[in-house]
Amino acid sequence: QVQLVESGGGSVQAGGSLRLSCVVSGSTYVKSCMGWFRQAPGKEREWVAGVNLGAGPTFYDGSVKGRFTISHDKAKKTLYLQMNSLKPEDTAKYYCAADGGEWAIFDCSRGDSFYWGQGTQVTVSS
Repeated sequence: QVQLVESGGGSVQAGGSLRLSCVVSGSTYVKSCMGWFRQAPGKEREWVAGVNLGAGPTFYDGSVKGRFTISHDKAKKTLYLQMNSLKPEDTAKYYCAADGGEWAIFDCSRGDSFYWGQGTQVTVSS
């Protein structure tokens, strides 16, 4: 099993920044990738960004590209999401995900089995 614990959420004004962290622990290793997803009230969960743990390339949804940066510190077993130039439409609960199944899309947007954290709330006011 893999446990994921997110932190770093909060309330900021539009244009502000936050950095989310996701600490990985457990007896099972994460397979190919990790990612960040978000879910706003009344909306479906959506993929935000992903990182391939082997080769290291990063991927972003178009709505956050250029504003968000995903990174992974292997030594600290921590996934980060640096969020700059935040907008009210970024308001959502953000979830960390880790590939634990037989397959996952290269950008970690989909897979047959993900481990999930409990989420951290991000609220951006105008």
